[in-house]
Amino acid sequence: MSQHHLFKTKISGLGSYLPEKTLTNHDLEKMVDTNHEWIFERTGINSRHIASDKEATSDLGYKAALKALEMAEVSPKDLDAIIYATVSPDHLMPNTACLVQEMLKANNCMAFDLSAACSGFVYSLSIANQFIKTGNMKNILVIGGEVLHRFVDYEDRSTCILFGDGAGAAVVQRGSDDEESDILSHHLHAEGSLGDLLILPAGGSRHPLSQEALDQKMQFVTMKGRDIFKNAVRTMSKACDEALQHNKMSMSDVDWVIPHQANTRIIEAVAKHANVSMDKVIVEIENMGNTSAGTVPISFDRAVRDGRIKRGQTVMLTAFGGGLTSGSLLLKY
Repeated sequence: MSQHHLFKTKISGLGSYLPEKTLTNHDLEKMVDTNHEWIFERTGINSRHIASDKEATSDLGYKAALKALEMAEVSPKDLDAIIYATVSPDHLMPNTACLVQEMLKANNCMAFDLSAACSGFVYSLSIANQFIKTGNMKNILVIGGEVLHRFVDYEDRSTCILFGDGAGAAVVQRGSDDEESDILSHHLHAEGSLGDLLILPAGGSRHPLSQEALDQKMQFVTMKGRDIFKNAVRTMSKACDEALQHNKMSMSDVDWVIPHQANTRIIEAVAKHANVSMDKVIVEIENMGNTSAGTVPISFDRAVRDGRIKRGQTVMLTAFGGGLTSGSLLLKY
């Protein structure tokens, strides 16, 4: 084996979990000045899932992980790493991946969180791919999940209509050379100059939680919606274009696109830019809402389990999020 040999990376298992409780648009009508028609027309969202008082981000990720490990037929003790993409960790310390490691009793592996907002799963899958490709690891669990509703101001109708809770997971393994499955490329970006467009101000070292921070509602997500829309379309479209150019492919070579599920208008605008028919785009937002780092893996899992995505098909993942972060990942499933 040459020292430059790169192994193939296979997604061998997927899983997802959405909390039982739901919050519908009609429920929101009773909480804030809005209505179902207005929300649905602008976002494509009808309802979103809300974690129970006893559920934290680690719990959602653990339940999604169990399903992914079962599909992959991988034991937790065989994992080399757990990467958890989230912006709503259980604690600042210890990280959520370590909590999931303990739940799974996966005691022989590295575990860390990755913070890239809604791009987090695509970022994390890219990192897992490097470890697999170079031969350092054989089995990695990648999770994207959030309990966002605890960081949402239910008096702010611009944000409370969007976000929900949920988690998705993927088991990434070293594939054999004769298999088709592989991660073909990833193109990741960040624009820190646009960080103020989507921000959760308090809770870190800049603005530790205090009575003053709470009085100013700094513990909640704030967003400049129009700017986010414009930059979401721009960055996801760019990342998809880069993937196609890098692999000398056209969108006709791609079987499915799984975009971050933020808003159906954003998804449709990206599809239009990419000249891809909406019947090749996985859209799961209606009864899920925006689960940030969870949307891409949850949508991927659903589409595999219901038979839309099949082995051997080419799938484009693309996302954008606070930071601003963005990226694409092209794979042969």
